[in-house]
Amino acid sequence: MLEFDLLVIGGGPGGYVAAIRAAQRGLRVCVVEKERPGGVCLNWGCIPTKAMLRSAEVFHTLTTAAEFGVLADNVRYDFLAVRERRDAIVEELTDGVAGLLKANGVTLIEGHARFIEPTMVEIHEVGVSPIFDGGPRYGAAAGPAVRQVRARDVIVATGSVPALLPLPGAELPGVVTSDGAFGLTEVPSRLVIIGGSAVGAEWASLFATFGAEVIVVEMQDRLVPSEDEEIGEALGRSFRRRGITVLTGATVTAITEGDGDVLRVSVGGSAPQEFDADVVIVGVGRRPNTAQLGLDVVGIETGARGFIEVDDRLRTSVEHVYAIGDVTGRALLAHVASRQGIAAAEVIAGHDTHVDYSVIPAATFTHPEIASVGLTEAAARAAGLEVITAKFPFAALGRAKTFGETEGFVKIIAGRAHQEVLGVHVIGPSASDLIAEGALAMSLEATLDELTETIHAHPTLAEIGMEAAMAGLGLPVHIAPRTKR
Repeated sequence: MLEFDLLVIGGGPGGYVAAIRAAQRGLRVCVVEKERPGGVCLNWGCIPTKAMLRSAEVFHTLTTAAEFGVLADNVRYDFLAVRERRDAIVEELTDGVAGLLKANGVTLIEGHARFIEPTMVEIHEVGVSPIFDGGPRYGAAAGPAVRQVRARDVIVATGSVPALLPLPGAELPGVVTSDGAFGLTEVPSRLVIIGGSAVGAEWASLFATFGAEVIVVEMQDRLVPSEDEEIGEALGRSFRRRGITVLTGATVTAITEGDGDVLRVSVGGSAPQEFDADVVIVGVGRRPNTAQLGLDVVGIETGARGFIEVDDRLRTSVEHVYAIGDVTGRALLAHVASRQGIAAAEVIAGHDTHVDYSVIPAATFTHPEIASVGLTEAAARAAGLEVITAKFPFAALGRAKTFGETEGFVKIIAGRAHQEVLGVHVIGPSASDLIAEGALAMSLEATLDELTETIHAHPTLAEIGMEAAMAGLGLPVHIAPRTKR
């Protein structure tokens, strides 16, 4: 039997960060990972999608190069090369994670861990485990137990898998989850995407850029429904201008086989319709990746949706067992998992800390990009807050003009009494980078005045935050003032 101070089950962003920090604090650490280190983020989420989206962005830039006075003839894409670049980046980064663990003295064991006691697991051999099957990964192909590991403390960091729909026809060939979409070897001619949240919207943006005929079906009244209402509406308008069919307030009721390999997709709503598709991507959310982990064996409590319940120090209902990342259901984002991993490791090492969930930036890498932090306007008003809404369009920003990307705007939600920043919402170029200023402003409890008094470099996209703050104060310089606020 192997014994450690800390056992981390799962080598995703939260897991490997927790392991490294714990090792830095002098603990003997072991990570058990069933597949490649890096988890969902590096293998099936953040990194591979952004690699492919970057290829799509380059393709778009070349096809519109004449607008910049650059002539690029006969521009084509090679989807196989797009995939090969993606896979090379993933391999480099996952190898890098393994190297970091080794450099910090962390033991990495390949296998499937299953609880037999609260701080003891048995490690099972890993059988055939397709990365792109879209099914439950953890434990799906576990072989016989080969060893046991005991630790003083355990962190569960096994991530999440795509949620599956109880939909007639969901099992048909050509119907894949958001993870399964990585296995596509060519751009489909006709694509239906079920779900218009961040994941579905990114796949829609990617394949539409490569020329696919894309239909997005979203149950709620707008795309990216967790974002501010104006952001979702703006993305819908942008997608429609690009030729993407956006059906909101609608649901897919069934998928059937048509002629040949064609899928027939029935959509219900105010106006029921049917569409032919070569591929259907199901992107309706994720569920905790805890199948066959043995949570029930040791009495680890889960909520109604199966996520592991934790306190603000990541402690589960079982002493010496912690949980971080997607399995907690707090916010299914890699950067949240990493912060939770740091906090859990510090707590285990004897340093009192916790996770503050009040400032969590999020980004969606569509074209145009979306990013946000803090309260939406609707959430602020629902909380009974009196607010100022400050907006500034990229079309009025010099750098956006020279950059050739003028679609979108920044919207700041601020308290009316003290003008403190309560939320920042961006749709437009480099939104994922610009949101950092909004997150910092909220962390420092900055006001609109303080944003306007901070000198921003010119000409930059980052100036838009300062310009929006000026507009919120009723003192805009580069747009006409609104008649009322």
